[in-house]
Amino acid sequence: MNPIERALQGCGRSAESGDTAEEHMRLIVDQFTKQAVPFSQMPDHSPELILAATGVGPTDTVLDIACGPGFLACAFAQVAHHVTGIDLTPAMIKQAEALQQSHRLTNMTWRIGDVLPLPFPDSSFSLVFTRYSFHHFLDPKAVLTEMVRVCSPGGRVAVVDVFTSGPEQAEAYNRMEKLRDPSHVRALSLEELTGLFREAGLQNVRRQFYKHAFGLDQVLKGSFPNPGDEERIRRLFEDDLGLDRLGLGVQRREDGIHFAYPIVILVGYKHP
Repeated sequence: MNPIERALQGCGRSAESGDTAEEHMRLIVDQFTKQAVPFSQMPDHSPELILAATGVGPTDTVLDIACGPGFLACAFAQVAHHVTGIDLTPAMIKQAEALQQSHRLTNMTWRIGDVLPLPFPDSSFSLVFTRYSFHHFLDPKAVLTEMVRVCSPGGRVAVVDVFTSGPEQAEAYNRMEKLRDPSHVRALSLEELTGLFREAGLQNVRRQFYKHAFGLDQVLKGSFPNPGDEERIRRLFEDDLGLDRLGLGVQRREDGIHFAYPIVILVGYKHP
């Protein structure tokens, strides 16, 4: 049984059903198997900010959901008591294991699997975290509910993701991002993300912001759009110069088009 079939079985869905969830899971595995190596080589300067925002410490047991190549999981493991990373894509877990070995970290566990439901008992972790994943989930509210379930009373739940501002920007951004990464579902607005935290019963919710900057050529080199869509993406960025309909602050420099994803760090506490 392959990882997708195991995950579907855990969700109570038949691997033969051909439903939307199965198709989407296969799309994620296809995209992120291709992206595993370029993703693992992409520079990222946000770990220190995220570690500070979550307040991770030496007594914490951390769950990193959709951990990808393990950047944040390994950063957490250098501070926390133990870190578990889970991802649907085996190629990502392979990269994460290699990163763990390069840092000589022994307080880590990796799982291949889905997030609905999470394969862990209630109240298993003091910090439950995910980064750059919510826009890939068909049902982010259900994922957040699972995150809260496996978080211990008094523990923290943290979501880090891109967000949109306003319906017109959301429509333009999601159209572009779906072309760039066919496994993209929808970036939520800041109000939606904050509302999900309130609905989940999380308390003392804090927000911090940063921008993740890229060159367009750099991003497209590590992306795998459908045939013909790369040129459509380039045109969308060219057409957005001076307009900011995408909400990415697109600008032209000597070496090409540059932009920055707006990112929010949301941290809330589970009722003791």
